[in-house]
Amino acid sequence: MKNIYFLGECMVELRSTGESTMHQSFAGDVYNSAVYLKRCFSEVATSVVSAVGKDKLSDKMLERFHGENIDTQFVFRHENKAPGLYLIETDDTGERRFTYWRNDSAARKIVEFLSDDVVEQFASGDMFFFSGISLAVIEQSKRTQFWQKAEQLKNAGVKVVFDPNYRARLWKNEQEAKTEFEKAFRISDVLLPGVEDLAVLYGVETAEGVLEFCKPYGVEEVIVKNGPESVVTSEAGVSQRHDIIPVKNVVDTTSAGDAFDGVYLGARLTGRTVTDAVQLAASAAGIVIQHPGAIAPKAAFLSAMADAGL
Repeated sequence: MKNIYFLGECMVELRSTGESTMHQSFAGDVYNSAVYLKRCFSEVATSVVSAVGKDKLSDKMLERFHGENIDTQFVFRHENKAPGLYLIETDDTGERRFTYWRNDSAARKIVEFLSDDVVEQFASGDMFFFSGISLAVIEQSKRTQFWQKAEQLKNAGVKVVFDPNYRARLWKNEQEAKTEFEKAFRISDVLLPGVEDLAVLYGVETAEGVLEFCKPYGVEEVIVKNGPESVVTSEAGVSQRHDIIPVKNVVDTTSAGDAFDGVYLGARLTGRTVTDAVQLAASAAGIVIQHPGAIAPKAAFLSAMADAGL
């Protein structure tokens, strides 16, 4: 059985449903990717690596993980921290705005739980995924230790996967983000950058430009996402453009990239080609943005993915 570990933060999500009512759920970029991977590829062992508290919301969060058949062996319980929280608001075009309360979240302490024994267990897996948000959430004083762990996994033959997913408010400044991102670029076997993220940090504004930017890092597999535009990939130095059909009924773009990442990686882990993986991943992203919130209803999502050929 193939195995993937998603390291990052799951948060409490609040979404307005009326003038004075809120819908509460759970979401976070790496968690979202894990959910969509597991829904589409049940044969892939999918684990989230994070930290939560010992409060009721943390209990409910773990129940939700189990409901999505995600392994929680490496979701650690912090004695006196709790999950972060965010409010999501969307405009008439489906674009979103977030308000966060996460500075003291349990997930910021995740590196404290990554003992040698834990990392040794990860080393028997196939993929280790983290994002720019994962990096930003890790306490600055613990990042050197995190990179040592990631290097151990790479040396053990685990494919290291990185999605830049840049969020400016999580970093002190752009230079801090660049320093950490460039470490991630150098260690990665698979990169899943979005044009928007690299445009902000590096002034690279086209998918082809992103591929050129990534070349010096010698990454084996690069998949460049560009919203509703074509996906451009490079595998073992061979570049391809993959046309996708844009979705007209856009409700909420919150986790489009997360769904793409999860389904793409699941497809690759189960032997699909890059072309097939991109098409399935683009279909997943297109389905997700037609529903409010980060996690689309399971039955509707699976039905639409079956129609897409999964």
